[in-house]
Amino acid sequence: MDLIILTQSLFNTDRMATFLISLIAIAIVLYTTYFRKNKKPFTIRKINGLQAVEDAIGRATEMARPLLYTPGWGGDIQRPTTIASMNILSFVAEKTAQYDCDLVFPTHDPIIMSVAQEVVKESYSRAGYPDRYKEDNISYVSSSQFGYAAAVDGIISRTKPASIFLLGTFEAESLILAETGTSINAIQIAGTDSTIQLSFFIVACDYTLIGEELFAASGYLSGNKSILASVQAQDIMKIMIAVFIVTAVIWATVESLSGTPLSYWWKF
Repeated sequence: MDLIILTQSLFNTDRMATFLISLIAIAIVLYTTYFRKNKKPFTIRKINGLQAVEDAIGRATEMARPLLYTPGWGGDIQRPTTIASMNILSFVAEKTAQYDCDLVFPTHDPIIMSVAQEVVKESYSRAGYPDRYKEDNISYVSSSQFGYAAAVDGIISRTKPASIFLLGTFEAESLILAETGTSINAIQIAGTDSTIQLSFFIVACDYTLIGEELFAASGYLSGNKSILASVQAQDIMKIMIAVFIVTAVIWATVESLSGTPLSYWWKF
């Protein structure tokens, strides 16, 4: 009796479906991460925002005006959007070093500032121009939401950057920053995982990375196969979920029209 009770407490058969789905998800992630990434290269569909990154950097260079990059107020260094933004920053910083274009990076968090300084410094060294790195261009402005928004707006109004990158976690400050960028005719590339703020970016910015496109951009620009593998794993699971939903709808429709549960026919 004790053995039976112990077995029942260790394994709950009511959650068998969750257990199987978890195993499938783990198998897909392992496949894309450890097997698929070592074979043919990953391909990502054309995203206009990605195609415009180098154009935006080139525009700032040609106009002899700086490029402003900010990850927003809503995140910290542990958020996936902030990590993705740092990967994109690495690519942007390397290009600005090559083109000798000033990169201005205001942020609301001292830790993000420190990480950004290291990322940009490493990118400038990788590009072969460590002397072009300016530590003062990467600054902490304020932890207050609207204090941060006012400070970034002030920087935009004074320096008049030719290109603005708003990539990270944004909240109510998103439209304030985007409208200020529009007022100086800057080309703006924005991206966030907040569905509420995306609507403002789509209206006010030239290019918008919608949701997971930000993470795909992170892998694409940085060339990190692990990030691209995780994106592909998500796509495979989405396809499986879509197939399951379509199958369930067809199943329910046939049952309602026939008046007989499909499980009844399994007896035969």
